[in-house]
Amino acid sequence: MPLPNRVAPDGSLFADPARGTLFGNRGGRFHDPATRALPVRSHASRQWICCVLAFKSRRRAVWGKGYTELFFCDEVTALAAGHRPCVECRRTDAHAFRAALMRGYGMAGTPLFPEIDRLLDGERRDGRAKRFHMAPAESLPDGAMVAQGGDFMALRGQAALTWSPSGYLARRDRPSGLVRVATPPASLAALANGYPPLWHPSVTALA
Repeated sequence: MPLPNRVAPDGSLFADPARGTLFGNRGGRFHDPATRALPVRSHASRQWICCVLAFKSRRRAVWGKGYTELFFCDEVTALAAGHRPCVECRRTDAHAFRAALMRGYGMAGTPLFPEIDRLLDGERRDGRAKRFHMAPAESLPDGAMVAQGGDFMALRGQAALTWSPSGYLARRDRPSGLVRVATPPASLAALANGYPPLWHPSVTALA
């Protein structure tokens, strides 16, 4: 049976046999290694990161005594859930994300990554619940994830792509007017100012 270690665009965890394209954690362990059941808590700290699947030949016992390993369909999903690129295994991407965020928010000084984590934490959660933001669809950058009609849709060009754990399933017309946005404003600012997220390969067939 698969572990409930897959991450949905709203940040919730669930079990699915599909293999993710990216890996990450939330700053420590918040699962029970004995039962490996769906955790009551959603995180161990404010440091929610998104990593590559393989780094320096490291091997881990998933959901053992270490931190709680998580898996994402792609980076668009991870950003929607409130994660950011890891500074260790994705240093170039992490610095590019920070630079784009700084441009978007008009920051004069360079924030430390714990400051970015604090900013994201205030934008992604409302207590234990996911914080959604209302915004005009026309203002959103490619890579934004919106909730519409019971589905999550990733915006790309003039299309809205239906999300699933194993990739994007269908292409619809990009919505108009106010929409519920899962991606936190800080990550939207980074996307709008030049940060290129890693997309699941399934987008190629829908282009």
